[in-house]
Amino acid sequence: MPHSTPTFLRRIWFNRYIWQRRGIFWIGGLMIGVVTVGFAFAADYAQHLFKTVNNAYPYAPLLLTPAGLAASYWVTRRFFQNSQGSGIPQAIAARHLADENDRSKLLSLRIAFGKILLTVFALGCGASVGREGPTVQVGASIMHALGKGRFRKHQGLVLAGAAAGIAAAFNTPLAGLVFGIEEMSRSFEHRLSGFVLGAIIAAGLVSMFFLGNYVYFGRTEVALTGYGDFPAILACGIAGGFLGGLFSRTLLYVLGGPAGRLGNFIRRHPVVFAALCGLGTAICGLLSGGTTYATGYDEARLILQGEGTLPWQFGILKMIATTLSAICGIPGGIFSPSLSIGAGFGANLAALFPHIDPGTIILLFMASYLAGVVQAPITSFVIVMEMTSSHGMILPLMATSMLAFATSRMICPTPLYHGLAQNFIRNARALRRTPPQTAAGKDPV
Repeated sequence: MPHSTPTFLRRIWFNRYIWQRRGIFWIGGLMIGVVTVGFAFAADYAQHLFKTVNNAYPYAPLLLTPAGLAASYWVTRRFFQNSQGSGIPQAIAARHLADENDRSKLLSLRIAFGKILLTVFALGCGASVGREGPTVQVGASIMHALGKGRFRKHQGLVLAGAAAGIAAAFNTPLAGLVFGIEEMSRSFEHRLSGFVLGAIIAAGLVSMFFLGNYVYFGRTEVALTGYGDFPAILACGIAGGFLGGLFSRTLLYVLGGPAGRLGNFIRRHPVVFAALCGLGTAICGLLSGGTTYATGYDEARLILQGEGTLPWQFGILKMIATTLSAICGIPGGIFSPSLSIGAGFGANLAALFPHIDPGTIILLFMASYLAGVVQAPITSFVIVMEMTSSHGMILPLMATSMLAFATSRMICPTPLYHGLAQNFIRNARALRRTPPQTAAGKDPV
């Protein structure tokens, strides 16, 4: 005989197991929010410190950046294996690994600590990296550590931690939820929705408490006004998707272990390769007047708000610097640099559409380039919309992101993060089959 509704509700409300599970997600979200705020303050201070040095000694990065990237790579490989890169591929790979030991090699509190420490260090050396992607691995690691041994299925924990990380890092709760659905899981389990949303809310509340209800790039009042503006959507979508796909294909090629002389050189001299990437990053900074270092947040905000101008070559130099910083094997993300790259190219493209507010073109190109890089169009336009509070641009942003996604797939058929995640999955399985003395020193990317 079916249970009566009051009896069923009592079993739900007074079930200690259910509240324990919910408590882990809420506590984990609060912890992620606190760590994310600390990470943000440390990253901002590191960038400020580097800019102070660069302003006083413009040629100092030619020594500081190569030495810093080489040191960061060595420390990463020696003490914090699997903390390299964005961290999103590690979180995706962890969701697909059934073995607990394999997951713990990608998500742990030790890796989270190294991720924060080395990303801040890279920003202090002028590397063109961001903190938002690393926050995904940090958030997933915290949630994984809290729920370890308490859940039969780990996928929900990793998903919630990753989504809460993005939500707190950008102060965009809706984008965090969409990121969890579109990028992390490529699907959505209804019974996990409450847990994931709870973690996102908890992390977002902490971020709002400490940082205020800020808008990441400031509020914009731009809009497209008629059918005559459609060519701008078309141009931004195709150009952003092409450039983003080219960036992703380059990263997948180099980080996948290329054959030939380049691959042999990287495998034999990885620290030297990191130093050379640092030198290239410093040269880009020198040629751009110091604008391509670090996240690029200040530069993107400057031109988006119409408060100043940047060198015409900012977009391409920032793209090169970000590519070099991403392929050398140090911890650091590509979200913020990608948005600043899109802003730079958008400022250039705006000259072709003098009848449209330049901020509109910049906004469209930011969304299109990010969609081209990560091939997650919904996440891309939601992040840009929430970061700029440009709700009136939702349809143009959506159209541009979808067009960029389609264009990028023609250039790079494999999504960047999922392609890199396969490297970690293959490496974890190979290490399980290989004796320890043979497997020592292997690097997944």
